[in-house]
Amino acid sequence: MTHGSGGRATAQLIEELFVRRLGNAYLGQGNDAAVLPMPPGRLVMSTDAHVVSPLFFPGGDIGCLAVHGTINDLAVVGATPLYLAASFVLEEGFPLSDLARIVESMAAAASAAGVPVVTGDTKVVEKGSGDGVYITTTGVGVVTEGDEWSGDRARPADRIIVSGSIGEHGMAIMAQRENLGFAAAIASDTAALHGLIAAMRASGAAIRVLRDPTRGGVATTLNEIACQSGVGMMLQESALPVRPEVAAACEFLGLDPLYVANEGKVVAIVAPEDAERLLAAMRAHPLGRQAAVIGSVHQDAHSFVQMTTAFGGRRIVDWLTGEQLPRIC
Repeated sequence: MTHGSGGRATAQLIEELFVRRLGNAYLGQGNDAAVLPMPPGRLVMSTDAHVVSPLFFPGGDIGCLAVHGTINDLAVVGATPLYLAASFVLEEGFPLSDLARIVESMAAAASAAGVPVVTGDTKVVEKGSGDGVYITTTGVGVVTEGDEWSGDRARPADRIIVSGSIGEHGMAIMAQRENLGFAAAIASDTAALHGLIAAMRASGAAIRVLRDPTRGGVATTLNEIACQSGVGMMLQESALPVRPEVAAACEFLGLDPLYVANEGKVVAIVAPEDAERLLAAMRAHPLGRQAAVIGSVHQDAHSFVQMTTAFGGRRIVDWLTGEQLPRIC
């Protein structure tokens, strides 16, 4: 608890653990707020709390997840991510070695993305009042006038593209949490998407909407867009990219991969004449090699999302009801 008192122990924790790993010119100012340069454009801001359990999982941990999640929330509205702020709530007794591992992961993710953590805060709560560590990250970026994307812009005949196989993050968390051993290991897909999205923008394709399908998966994301835009959607089950091990794990647990969270995928709605151009640009990027057209947009006053099944029938792909995978991000 002394580390949360605001005294010498707090200063030592910040200097020796956080600043040593996350250090940059802005964080090094050492003030209660960072003074930052801002390029021209409209300001974009997003914040996200991360409460994932377990804290470490195949393919990542809460540290890199906290960086990637907020960067992606900025990128899908067309912004260039610039800066991150991070707030830590630590439980009394949490091992400093685990905290160092998490901060090192954050530092590596932020460095790779080119988006520094410029300010932060640390609090400590009594043992039993938390679950190891909670991290809230806030991101700031800029978007030029007219370049932003919004969920209300999907139009009939548009195509729906997903950047790769779905369900990997949620199933990696579940397998680790429940100690499930599968023949092929499932790793989280957590990644920063702004590089892929920059390549998509550079293609010149008429992109209507971008979203990262995290909690609630692709199904919930598409329902959100359909309602915002006042349209319906038709998916093709045979076109959905799902890795065999994820499909097998979902079948074993009675889950639908359409509702399982992703942390390194993007859903794009694009004008029909530009679908192939956008698909080619996505497949040329390492994070989009498995990109696929999974459906189309049509007129529907009810804003239903439907799917043509592998057997030729149709079913409603409704909003996620309840919490099939809690604490996954």
